[in-house]
Amino acid sequence: MRGYYQQPGMNRGEELKKIFFSKNNMSRLLLLNTAVFVAVTLIKVFLWLFGYSGVNPVVTWFAVPSDINELLVKPWTVFTYMFLHEGFFHLLVNMIMFYFGSILFLEYLSQKKLLLTYLMGGLAGAFFFIAAFNIFPAFDAIKQGAYALGASASVLAIFIAIATYVPDYVVHLFLFGRVKMKYLAIAFVVIDLLSIQSNNPGGHIAHLGGALWGFVYALSLRRGNNLLGFFDNIKLPSFGKRAKYKGFDTTRPSSGRPMNDEEYNKKRAASQHEVDKILDKIARSGYASLTKAEKDLLFRSSKN
Repeated sequence: MRGYYQQPGMNRGEELKKIFFSKNNMSRLLLLNTAVFVAVTLIKVFLWLFGYSGVNPVVTWFAVPSDINELLVKPWTVFTYMFLHEGFFHLLVNMIMFYFGSILFLEYLSQKKLLLTYLMGGLAGAFFFIAAFNIFPAFDAIKQGAYALGASASVLAIFIAIATYVPDYVVHLFLFGRVKMKYLAIAFVVIDLLSIQSNNPGGHIAHLGGALWGFVYALSLRRGNNLLGFFDNIKLPSFGKRAKYKGFDTTRPSSGRPMNDEEYNKKRAASQHEVDKILDKIARSGYASLTKAEKDLLFRSSKN
């Protein structure tokens, strides 16, 4: 599974900057989750300095409660909980999974669909959490004061969605080797089902809600029936001009002066890098999976 490809001459700092500050939905979601975590942690430190040792009030106001009466007072929590993390490793694991899942997702589906999958998966997770805690007697004793927080349901929705959309896509896993996405998705769901009796039942139930939404949504897309098609007519805020593929050429820059050797080699390397990505995609998914822009770039490059 591939991420942002490091361009020639790009160091790690520049690569991280591109991951978090690119003008697209994936980067904005990463940045938003990280920024919220930093803000919540700073508030927690500030309260501790003044002797407060209770539950962080940010959590009680923005995590989604299982109690229906409390939810009616704080309805916004069904959205805010999916951006809220208290522990660093909770955030780290979710964001790593989100990053790699999104990279694969965006090879086949759009930035808008990524955002919709994240949000709807989170809402489905909240619904499952609230419904389960109010239906099953096993949760009667802990229903009061139970909250869900974190992006896990949203992240799993993205993973299950792309596994449903391209089930035979192969990823390389440490210790396990080559594994098809459909088997990885099944493993995630089974683990959550078997973990409901753990010390975090609400979290695992929310994961299953996100997973179900990802499966249903991607299945509808594969069958040509977009469940969220009405959003196609809604224009989301633009994060900048969409990058266009440009084939390699030796024309002079707009300044009129000819390119020097360094500029020429850099331009050629960047173009070849894009072509290599397209060839990798063909090897994995076939020529039919290419976008029109990718096909145009491949055609132009073949003429050079």
